[in-house]
Amino acid sequence: MLAPSLRRTAATVGPGMDDAMPGAATAATSETFAANRAAGSVAFEVRARDGVTRRGELDESGSLRVRFPSPDTEGLSAVFVNTAGGVAGGDRFDVAVTARSGSRITVTTAAAEKVYRSHGPDARLSVALRVEDDAHLAWLPQETILFDRARLSRRIEIDLSDRASLLLCEMVVFGRAAMGERMVEGRFVDQWRLRRGGRLVFAENLRLDGDIAARLDRPAIAKGAAALATVLVAPGDEALVERVRATAAGVGVEVGASAWNGFAMVRFCAQDAARLRGDLIAVLGLLAPAALPRIWL
Repeated sequence: MLAPSLRRTAATVGPGMDDAMPGAATAATSETFAANRAAGSVAFEVRARDGVTRRGELDESGSLRVRFPSPDTEGLSAVFVNTAGGVAGGDRFDVAVTARSGSRITVTTAAAEKVYRSHGPDARLSVALRVEDDAHLAWLPQETILFDRARLSRRIEIDLSDRASLLLCEMVVFGRAAMGERMVEGRFVDQWRLRRGGRLVFAENLRLDGDIAARLDRPAIAKGAAALATVLVAPGDEALVERVRATAAGVGVEVGASAWNGFAMVRFCAQDAARLRGDLIAVLGLLAPAALPRIWL
């Protein structure tokens, strides 16, 4: 959602002020940084009318916006844009999307979501997705890129009706390998909750902090990989998993797939984002009931 910003400023302290009033200077700096934190929220719903999905209620605030390109089919596309730029410590963004009965919506972002170094607090991202009976939601944002010393806490809440369907994909990149960058230290907390018919069917907590590079180097965690992705498909079964495995046999990254509790999950692990993205598109082409967002291609 998100790119560099010019809004980051520091307090100006006059000559001698740092010696005469160290406490006041620190407080002034803290207040200035707090005042420059970005906040944005978007909440919208889509409805089916005569077999065509149309936008319903929409609420936007702060630096987060959503645009709806002309649909290619009976479904609708939504693209998130952060007008403030990249994410830094203390920023907060909240997203809520509701797909009413019979509607179809694909959600993506205008660019990769870049999370920059934090001076202390976490950036926070909250996503709430609700899908009613006979509706389909595809949540396909572009990758989240974590720079060295970035701090991000994310929570994704999904509420599916019994006859709803979902395709969700999230990519996380720990430093841009092509630029010679690596996320050495920082913090990444990711919480997912999936409910089907009001019943919790999946819960996952991921936490990486401190020396993240060393942790990712461990064979049992990522074996040196710096780009990860998770795809969740509901409904999903073993037959779907077998098709994914057959497709994944021809890709160049590590892929694992499984199904339980009525949904399927596919995980990807790669050395760099470019390779991950290319192979991910191949698998998503199998899973997506409609074409992938043009902005992906």
